[in-house]
Amino acid sequence: MKNRILLVDDEANVLSALSRALFDEPLEITAVSSAEEALETMKREQFKVVVSDERMLGMQGSDFLSRVRKQYPDTVRIMLTGHATLEAAMKAVNEGEIYRFFSKPWDDHYLKYAIRGAIEKYDLETENRRLLATVRQQSLEIKVLEKRYPGISRVEKDGRGVFVLPDISEDELGDMLAECENEVR
Repeated sequence: MKNRILLVDDEANVLSALSRALFDEPLEITAVSSAEEALETMKREQFKVVVSDERMLGMQGSDFLSRVRKQYPDTVRIMLTGHATLEAAMKAVNEGEIYRFFSKPWDDHYLKYAIRGAIEKYDLETENRRLLATVRQQSLEIKVLEKRYPGISRVEKDGRGVFVLPDISEDELGDMLAECENEVR
């Protein structure tokens, strides 16, 4: 998946400034002017990161990010606000589980680093989910094999901590390793 991010702010000049700040980043940027429009856009397109203003007409950013967390839990959420209140910040953190919180005016470099970190977080969590699914599938396959062939998954070590394969002779093991090495070449 491409590094797609969604910018949400009801002020066109803020969306322009954010887009300019991120111009040289390898991102595919979509900018919308309301939380409602953002939710409609997210139905059609997948984003790794959402950056939202807090104070917008219609739906507040904290409410929007809370809905994003529920509907698109993998999407990393960042809040941007010019009117930071403790209540809004706590709501965004607790209900929207935001990754970062920025006050306006923001520092372009910190924003870029935060978005890079958010994309890395998204990618790592996606890879972790994929690997976990693979491990679960392999575990199930081992259980099926063990049921069919009791003892097949038992592994023993000798006194030096070397794995012992009692059913395979040293010569057979050497032949197998040589065959594997030849296939790699």
